[in-house]
Amino acid sequence: MTFPPTLIDYPCEFPIKIMGKNEEEFTKSILMIVNRHIPNFDDKSAETKASKKNKYLSLTCTVHVVSQSQLDALYQELCDHPMVLMAL
Repeated sequence: MTFPPTLIDYPCEFPIKIMGKNEEEFTKSILMIVNRHIPNFDDKSAETKASKKNKYLSLTCTVHVVSQSQLDALYQELCDHPMVLMAL
């Protein structure tokens, strides 16, 4: 049995949820990273949601990716950012 190198068919729309502390610069910093990797990303399409006690913020960005390497690079930079607690 052989498996495809990836389970994702590129190009595609791919949702990424990024979570961090609800700080003033969180959304701006995350959108800068996303735009660096996905130049045509529309910042207005990002969905934000605060936690019940407003301590954390999640930002969901549905991005148009063309390759696994593009997606990997985006995840890597997001996960390396000090404000990011988790990226799914």
